[in-house]
Amino acid sequence: MTPREETDTERGRREEAELRRVWAYSSGWRYAANVNNQIVGLWYTCTAFVFFLFAGVLALIMRMQLAVPNNDLVSAGTYNQLYTLHGTMMMFLFAVPIFEAVAILVLPQMLAARDLPFPRLSAFGFWCFLIGGVFVGGSIFFDAAPDSGWFMYPPLATDTTQTGIGADIWLLGLSFIEVASIAAAVELIVGVLKCRPPGMRINLMPLYCWYVLVVGGMILFAFPPLIAGDILFEMQRLFDWPFFDVARGGDPVLWQHLFWIFGHPEVYIIFLPSIALLAMIVPTFARRPILGYGWIVLAAVGTGFLSFGLWAHHMFTIGLPALSIGFFSAASEAVAIPTGVQIFVFVATLLAGRVIFAIPMLFATGALAIFVFGGLTGVMVALAPFDWQAHDSYFVVAHLHYTLIGGMFFPLVAGVHYFYPFIIGRMLSDRLGRWSFWLMFCGFNIAFLPMHITGLRGMPRRVFTYPEGLGWDGLNLVSTAGAFTMAAGIGLLVFDVLRPGKPRAPQNPWNAGTLEWVAGDPSEPWGIRSVPPVSSRYPLWDQKNLMRDIGAGRFFLPGAPEGKRETLITDVLDATPQQVLRVPGDSFLPLLAAGFIGGSFIASTFHWWIAAIVSGVIGIGVIMVWLWTATAVIPSRPSKDAGMGVTLPLYASGSASVGWWAMFITMVGDGTAFLSLIFAYFYYWTIQNAFPPAGMAPPDGPLMLAGSAATLLAWLAVLGARRANSAGYPDMVRIALTASTLLALAGGALLLLAPWRAGLHPTAHVYPAIVWVVAIWTALHLAVGMLMLGYCLAGSLAGRLSREHDIDLRNVVLYWHFAALTMATTLVVLALAPLAT
Repeated sequence: MTPREETDTERGRREEAELRRVWAYSSGWRYAANVNNQIVGLWYTCTAFVFFLFAGVLALIMRMQLAVPNNDLVSAGTYNQLYTLHGTMMMFLFAVPIFEAVAILVLPQMLAARDLPFPRLSAFGFWCFLIGGVFVGGSIFFDAAPDSGWFMYPPLATDTTQTGIGADIWLLGLSFIEVASIAAAVELIVGVLKCRPPGMRINLMPLYCWYVLVVGGMILFAFPPLIAGDILFEMQRLFDWPFFDVARGGDPVLWQHLFWIFGHPEVYIIFLPSIALLAMIVPTFARRPILGYGWIVLAAVGTGFLSFGLWAHHMFTIGLPALSIGFFSAASEAVAIPTGVQIFVFVATLLAGRVIFAIPMLFATGALAIFVFGGLTGVMVALAPFDWQAHDSYFVVAHLHYTLIGGMFFPLVAGVHYFYPFIIGRMLSDRLGRWSFWLMFCGFNIAFLPMHITGLRGMPRRVFTYPEGLGWDGLNLVSTAGAFTMAAGIGLLVFDVLRPGKPRAPQNPWNAGTLEWVAGDPSEPWGIRSVPPVSSRYPLWDQKNLMRDIGAGRFFLPGAPEGKRETLITDVLDATPQQVLRVPGDSFLPLLAAGFIGGSFIASTFHWWIAAIVSGVIGIGVIMVWLWTATAVIPSRPSKDAGMGVTLPLYASGSASVGWWAMFITMVGDGTAFLSLIFAYFYYWTIQNAFPPAGMAPPDGPLMLAGSAATLLAWLAVLGARRANSAGYPDMVRIALTASTLLALAGGALLLLAPWRAGLHPTAHVYPAIVWVVAIWTALHLAVGMLMLGYCLAGSLAGRLSREHDIDLRNVVLYWHFAALTMATTLVVLALAPLAT
């Protein structure tokens, strides 16, 4: 060994020791403080699977109840709780969260990033998910589970005399879980856009990253309408505001629109991430790059786009106009085109390659077969005349499970086998895997294929029993046998995952071409030894000696000499290095924040208002401490050597910073929720003869104008603060921030005074109710803006805000752009639109 080689070896050992010390997992009583993506992603994935198994047990109980006619295994009330909770948990606590869980676990390594840009946000999302999931799922043990269906249609679900606290548990528990979903979506979108390795231009990203980007964007546009609907729903249950009460101008069909604007895109939010797993598995086992990379990207984007245009095909039987039915039917048929493109790309890749039918590929093939069959029945129910016959029958139950289990669960199990060596460092059993596959595949088809016939013979959904002699008896018994056969296959998979003594996996056991397989030993906490430049979609196949050079630390960020957790930030399009981002370490603050915010939601469920307010205020306080101590920290020096002769800044603000992108993305989702409330306002406008109705005046116009003017001045004062800060006048910054806070307070107060002065009582009619909701929404956003301004003022007084270090102020300015636009929209809708009638 030469002196030069000895020096390189010593340097490598020193750098590895630095990384191991800085990125070490917390253990013992601090284990819950971990924020590293590898730990949080594993928590998230395991928790989602536990919820899946729990929901599966509920399904088996339902199948036992339906196995024979006139069965009395469970009562009608218990059965209603079982099917409501089964659907709720599968959709909200497994299907969507498992995508985010797997992405948090896999995406950083796929991007050669040490971690995602906001690791504490990932941890916060997980704890929100766990608390909300336990709250919702655990309700069945107290005979308090929701029992109105996982879609919660009014007027049944809004009638507090007919439904107990279960509906409130559903609404507030799931609203809290939706916070976790949106938080994870923000984290993943920013991660894909800003944490790619140098050279990984946007057209070189692995297909999985494209799917994460598309699905994250869909979450931002699909979940907010449900949040808006939840607000209207819970305001009626808690305070008798008549959003869905026909006698006082409301309409229960509005809930269906808001729910299915979320609900049908959610099918593709579930489907596309699983297709993303297939997009990684198929090229690996076909031993060739994916064919038609550009086509599959366009198809994924097209599927996401079209999925928002066909929500009403769930509503063909409610009396929609013929023109609407024709449009939504056509849109439902059209979405089959980009979906088919993705399937054909996979088939073409397999035909062009030399396929190895390992266990992941076996499950992938089964998934394609099942999903294609489910897609064909989807084309059938997209035709209105057929849907009128099959609607609310077991045919739809069969179709739903063929698309979701074929399109989501089987690819996910393929992903479990594929990524298990990457996550755990061990190999699952090939023999047990084959047994598991055939039990699941055969059991699934035995369970759900007969349901098509059962439905066509007239068996309705959601019935807890049925008389004999209707032609359903044998079919239901077969379906029950199939369900237990599939459960045996799932049980075998769980046994294989948990059993000890599995052989150690070699590095990159499948000979894949993407970067996540560089990590090697999953016990090392740093993710990747050094961040390489990338020039290929399959760098491990195309870049010679890349794995060896990464392990030797020859690229970016090979060590951690300053003792800080660091990851590389690049630009959005070309992945040019822009910044070395120092991410915060382990902390209990995300757990505490989720606990107190969750406590506020839970206390509201039981109408413990003081406890809800106190818990919420403490939760906000914890978040403020979290932000103060862990974000926008001013580094001890402006830049550092990032490796490979490149010096990069340690601080960035404006559009160059990940915080700016996170704020922008969050505001897009927030704006979508607000527009959903505006949609509700104009929906009522279209169904009323007069809106406002006779005898009711719109909100006080002069007060609305005064409130809007105050808000406009507050926005201008924020812009002035940014300009004064850039010019180096800290006193002017503080004056402008204080003035903006006072003006925002005045704007919010005047806005809320306007409907009060007009004598609008929200319980009297839907018009004052929707006016008050829009006004309160806008006022709350002004209050949040005031909190942000106070944070910036405190930062200025503490010396944390300066010309060079202004990320907080720039992010707050971005928020105020949205707040001012929200206020302007509120003025137009509440004060000016009534003048047009």
